[in-house]
Amino acid sequence: MKAFKFLVGTVIVLAFIAFGVYHFGTKYIADEVMGQVAAELDASGELENIKKEVQNDPELRAFIEEGKNVDSSKLPFQTKEEATRVLLKKFDLSEINDIQIQARQGMTASEQQALFDKIQSRLTDEEMLALKALAYKELFK
Repeated sequence: MKAFKFLVGTVIVLAFIAFGVYHFGTKYIADEVMGQVAAELDASGELENIKKEVQNDPELRAFIEEGKNVDSSKLPFQTKEEATRVLLKKFDLSEINDIQIQARQGMTASEQQALFDKIQSRLTDEEMLALKALAYKELFK
């Protein structure tokens, strides 16, 4: 009986540890990824290029402007960090890394559409709207 209690206690403790590692580990990874991406965009001046590209593409601009007048309190996330956590849950780290490399090297219109379709297939409508709202805030401050 003592061995059974010890086994159950050990399983419960391990479950709490696993939950903690998952919860805080994804938060840590999301914060690190967001920090690296933000630093790269700022250092390379790529953020300004993205802003210009959005300004010059009426279809992309209209897509992002859908997030303009959204009540962010009703969205599944409101910050870049929270968005990163959601994306890390929907995509594994290698997929995100591949997307980042592909974006750095430049993407054709068909590659951009394929990426958009992939993202849209994994996110809910509310999550997509939240991403649009964040993109609008970032690009049109």
